[in-house]
Amino acid sequence: MQLSEQEIIRREKLNKLVEMGINAFPAEEYTITDTTESIKQNFAESKQVKIAGRLMSRRIQGKASFAELQDSTGRIQVYFNRDEICTGEDKTLYNEVYKHLLDIGDIIGIEGELFTTQVGEKTVLVKNFTLLTKTLRPLPQAKTDENGVVHDAFNDAELRYRQRYVDLTVNPHVKEIFVKRTKLFNAMRTFFNEAGYFEVETPILQSIPGGAAARPFMTHHNALDIPLYLRIANELYLKKLIVGGFDGVYEFSKNFRNEGMDRTHNPEFTAMEIYVAYKDYNWMMDFTEKLLEFCATSVNGASESTFGEHTISWKAPYPRVSMTEAIIKYTGFDITGKSEQELFDFAKSIGIEVNETMGKGKLIDEIFGEKCEGNFIQPTFITDYPIEMSPLTKKHRSKEGLTERFELMVCGKEIANAYSELNDPIDQRERFEEQLKLSEKGDDEATGFIDEDFLRALEYGMPPTSGLGIGMDRLIMFLTNNPSIQEVLFFPQMKPEKTTPQIELGEDEHLILDILKSGEQIALAEVKTLSKLSGKKWDKASKTLTKGNLVKVEKIDDNVLMKLV
Repeated sequence: MQLSEQEIIRREKLNKLVEMGINAFPAEEYTITDTTESIKQNFAESKQVKIAGRLMSRRIQGKASFAELQDSTGRIQVYFNRDEICTGEDKTLYNEVYKHLLDIGDIIGIEGELFTTQVGEKTVLVKNFTLLTKTLRPLPQAKTDENGVVHDAFNDAELRYRQRYVDLTVNPHVKEIFVKRTKLFNAMRTFFNEAGYFEVETPILQSIPGGAAARPFMTHHNALDIPLYLRIANELYLKKLIVGGFDGVYEFSKNFRNEGMDRTHNPEFTAMEIYVAYKDYNWMMDFTEKLLEFCATSVNGASESTFGEHTISWKAPYPRVSMTEAIIKYTGFDITGKSEQELFDFAKSIGIEVNETMGKGKLIDEIFGEKCEGNFIQPTFITDYPIEMSPLTKKHRSKEGLTERFELMVCGKEIANAYSELNDPIDQRERFEEQLKLSEKGDDEATGFIDEDFLRALEYGMPPTSGLGIGMDRLIMFLTNNPSIQEVLFFPQMKPEKTTPQIELGEDEHLILDILKSGEQIALAEVKTLSKLSGKKWDKASKTLTKGNLVKVEKIDDNVLMKLV
């Protein structure tokens, strides 16, 4: 394994701790009485405390040292004094362990008492400390120069997403995003539970990927010898529960779509879907705007949030605009009664990329997405979608060719989708058959299956029902002012990490590394002499180390020098 100079040094410190009989990874419970937050909130001089966390900074001055300890609630100053920690003749715990064998990032437990420094800083006077975890990699440490410029901050997006554990440690503000994410889920649950609705779980592995128009991930069940799909939506299962007699069910579900990735799409995402019997999409619009006002207030303490340059008001009610009206307003084109060819020709004429696989629904969706969506900044319900775009939605009760469906737009993005649910099994079968034709035509997002079990459930009778789906990741983006979905997922999907080829090091290579471990540049001839290797062995070992980017050889003036990278 290729190690940096700092990693080598930390492993050497670990070995010294082991030699001293100190377990750097103890198993026993470490009882904590306080946190940094509770200490600050309930501070009392000379109060005895026991805390644990990471050592994040320190300033050693002989027999005394001020340091910072970080736990899950924040940071607090701690004061190490040799004679307070080592009351007897043996000063090893301070002089050796604390000063020389601990590193920034190590996790320690501290027993001590509280006091206030002369400058008014609430501080823990350390009476005893215990090493709980020795860290073998150094944490990134930002430094601020005399001009106030920050250097070496851990702010590279790709590294932050890949190493979220480091990101959360050195960028504590990131944690607040995920605290708010959990507040959002809790608020939504509270709203639904108080309304009397029931949280359920439905399958992730499905024999038919239904409930949405999307490309699924496929896998195989060996024991049953059948293909299975990761769910693209949980809609059809939840409707089956309405058939079974529940008046209202909801689920927070992990869904998977084998499609593109960008700043607002991750192949694995979290959706919330709720279905309520004896309701329609008009009722659901009222319900949705009250829900989101409640959630925004629960998460941020106010019914407004900032997103980029916009201040979003989540306060109900929200405007309601039909899709037909929106397209007329922003393109001048009325989609009412238009044929597939007319829609195709118009889309092409305004610069939208089209192809022969697109049916009427896909063409209308592209026109709206390209020319209308971005104009809706404040929460706005877009209503009454064409029937071709809505295979699971009831036909509109008074408008021919349309359905009782709405999507909620915020800052040009859809965050919610809802219907008066189609509960006519004959109509539903015809819609599925239309989707099957589109799939055979080449539309890879159209449903290529007819879910016979779902149709059978409808034939047993589903009461009039309204359903709502909300993209939870996108909603929390708007509530925390994050334009990238990767910022609100602990571990977003990433491209495979590029790895450095592993190099096998032999005794000769380790011998040279040991000579260079001081980190200073040493004359190449001197390293060769100290190694006592034959010319052939030296050439092979030094070449392996330089090719592996473990050591660097450079000429300065007339001197050829070697050092660790």
